Amino acid sequence: MKTTFSVPLSRIIEDFSLETVAAAPSPDEAQVTVTEINRPGLQFNGYYEFFDSDRIQIIGLNEHGFLVEMPEAERNRRIRDFFEQRPTAVIVTRGLEILPAMREAAEQCGVPLLRTAESTSSFMAALIAYLNLHLAPRITRHGVLVEVYGEGILLLGESGVGKSETAIELVKRGHRLIADDAVEIRRVSNKSLVGSAPDNIRHFIELRGIGIINVSRIFGVGAVKLTEKIDLVLNLEPWDATKNYDRMGLETQKTEILGLEIPSVTIPVQPGRNLAVIIEVAAMNNRQKKLGYNAAQDLLTRVGMADGLQPADVPAEPF
Repeated sequence: MKTTFSVPLSRIIEDFSLETVAAAPSPDEAQVTVTEINRPGLQFNGYYEFFDSDRIQIIGLNEHGFLVEMPEAERNRRIRDFFEQRPTAVIVTRGLEILPAMREAAEQCGVPLLRTAESTSSFMAALIAYLNLHLAPRITRHGVLVEVYGEGILLLGESGVGKSETAIELVKRGHRLIADDAVEIRRVSNKSLVGSAPDNIRHFIELRGIGIINVSRIFGVGAVKLTEKIDLVLNLEPWDATKNYDRMGLETQKTEILGLEIPSVTIPVQPGRNLAVIIEVAAMNNRQKKLGYNAAQDLLTRVGMADGLQPADVPAEPF
């Protein structure tokens, strides 16, 4: 069953510093559940065939000017018809005058009426991005999310494999922690996943033998970050001598999260391996691949083995 997420209208009012003209019902009770918004020009012309009252309605200069030029009786009737649809909220942009009929209809119909001084286009762009983030499909994965050289690296693996210890070493080397233990992953677009930490455990990390530490307090606020796009998934697992690990990097592994396939790498863990350095190299190598350069393919081209070579043909021993 599809889960529907929501964000309180009161939070949108606070985050965008909106002026409350009419607030019935209370903004704390009103919930926004859809990412789409609407400019009701067609509705002020009387067309409601595909009107979605769950969308936030934006009244900009065009809609406002259209209403002002109408005869007063006709204007009041169309405004009343519009508010009787009971949209989630109506926001007037550019600090435009609130028409008396708007205020009256909003109060009578129990529709929150808000105002912002921002231009219509910039406000709509910011609001859509905000709703895409807060209403995005999401899951929680057990793992660690760090930013390494600008790449969002999601570390997955069984408990005790060393994810948190590796994250601390990366922080000491100048990289940033986003989440430890529980990573909230949101699909913010058809191409992007963004990870963050739950509010109650943000910036805390557990180190076996030491306990819970606050990374931002110990290493400073520059060592943490609130959110980060997930660019690469690293699966950490104990070294298995019977398993054949990728030695060349010709195969492109993928991990599916929320319907999107993210590049992934499996890293075997054993004593003596410096995981922090390996992860740094994996981040830089992933960035190079996104820029169109594959080191393994380049090497095979130089030695004349690029044509017709399959991953299974790669020698078992390193060159």
